[in-house]
Amino acid sequence: MSWQAYVDQSLVGTGNIDKAAIFNAEGTSVWATSSGFTVSPAEIKEVVGSYADKSDVKKVQSQGFHIAGEKYIVLKADEKSLYGKKGKEGVVIVKTLQAILVSHYPETIQPGAATNTVEQLGDYLTSVGY
Repeated sequence: MSWQAYVDQSLVGTGNIDKAAIFNAEGTSVWATSSGFTVSPAEIKEVVGSYADKSDVKKVQSQGFHIAGEKYIVLKADEKSLYGKKGKEGVVIVKTLQAILVSHYPETIQPGAATNTVEQLGDYLTSVGY
């Protein structure tokens, strides 16, 4: 399956995510993205930095982060997952061995459904070496 197919079918195609992108683990290359979903180099650098931050309270937890020009407050930040919320919408970001999955869900979707969708794809990609 192509990286674009993972975005189109495994993320957006579920109906639980409305926009998504897949980057390499360093955040220096976009492998696939939804039309109109632009994550800037500075924004993905924030995400990569949150994974590199090993302190008890990560900087991102107190400052939030930005995706596609919007600021999100942090709900969860660990070595694998970064969840953010803005009002009733949010983002779910999952790091695998070689990729970072960045996804957005609208206010009409339950956060749990969105997180399950992205986490399951992340687990699958990790299990096959990505």
